Amino acid sequence: MPRFLHISDIHLGYDRYDSKERTKDFFLALQDVIRKYAIAAQVDFVVIAGDLFEHRSLQPNILNQAKVCFQELHEAGIPTIAIEGNHDNRPYGTKTSWLRYLADWYGLILLEPGDTALGEPVYEPWNPDEKRGGYIDLDCGVRVIGSQWYGASAPKAIAQLAEAIHALPAPTAHTIMLFHHGLEGQIARYQGALRYTDLLPLKQAGVEYLALGHIHKNYEEQGWIFNPGSLEANNIDETTYKRGAYLVEINAAGIQAELKQDYCQRPALRLRLTTRGQESLEELEESAIALVQQAIQSRKINPNDQPMVELRIEGQVGFDRLELDTRKLQQTLKQLSNALIFLLKYDVDSVEYASPLSDEASRLQIEQEIFTDLLAANNVYKKRAPNLAQGLIELKDLQLQGRSEEELYTFAESLMNQSVE
Repeated sequence: MPRFLHISDIHLGYDRYDSKERTKDFFLALQDVIRKYAIAAQVDFVVIAGDLFEHRSLQPNILNQAKVCFQELHEAGIPTIAIEGNHDNRPYGTKTSWLRYLADWYGLILLEPGDTALGEPVYEPWNPDEKRGGYIDLDCGVRVIGSQWYGASAPKAIAQLAEAIHALPAPTAHTIMLFHHGLEGQIARYQGALRYTDLLPLKQAGVEYLALGHIHKNYEEQGWIFNPGSLEANNIDETTYKRGAYLVEINAAGIQAELKQDYCQRPALRLRLTTRGQESLEELEESAIALVQQAIQSRKINPNDQPMVELRIEGQVGFDRLELDTRKLQQTLKQLSNALIFLLKYDVDSVEYASPLSDEASRLQIEQEIFTDLLAANNVYKKRAPNLAQGLIELKDLQLQGRSEEELYTFAESLMNQSVE
């Protein structure tokens, strides 16, 4: 009964939030998964269905992270088999990559179909001396077939791959295939996803377990297509995705794939504060602080874990939206929660008032209503909006009469003093 670990979209070297600790999270997740669900579980092999790395160009420390993990698997006698994803595939026109380097020097089995444009067959068996090949037959009775990143040409490539699989010698027992592409209907705003019918030729060619990657959300389809999702969330939106690593056993009952999620991951929480337009600037800031404090008290946030936190403020405000110092508030909330990364999303509109005016309204009435609406949109002035509006009209009339700046200033000062009495 062969057992294996299926992982994908590891993204070593992830650097979106410009945080060394956050970059390290991706290594710690991979290392913990390997130790718990490959080495301790004594699997026969590990498969990586693309995107081991975040970038094609690597810093030395990121390459060393991969070496450390593969060395642990090698010392445990567990083969590691991988394919290229869209993040770590070879640049066009080149013959090498960091995955190829790891295959040449550190025991990674990188499965690559042949280049038919150069007259190479699609699939050659893995040659341990040359460290090249498109498929490998393992001692545990499993044939693992590779592929590469095909992008928009994936449907056409699948037909060619299925034909090539049909032509291979019969496998000893079971066939699994690694394929880095997404299935439609799993996430929004994903162009170029495959339809289920696009993948059927692979099943008809004998693939029992299709190990997918690319989409960072876990899903399964029809008992033979499996996508574990990424090991770590690549952004705050992905923290809501179900994702992890598949520990798989093939036995008399068929494929038993269990998604494992208990491993080292950065805690994350998304909070939302909806404003109604009645709050003052100070009240809004106090509400944001109180919301984070409540999350800490309810243990949704543990400051000792240095979580990732997002607070989204949305709705309407009764003041100029630019009056809120979002950078200062973000820093306050980051310190309060001890978050490694605190994201403050401020998406509000200033309250707008528009009193209905009849077609017969006089100029004075129009001025009165316009001034009143502008003042009522601000929490500081809205309670005295009608009186202040009348005062502004009188101030305008004084200016038109040619009154001195000193007189205008004195009138305006008197008006403002009345507004705060």
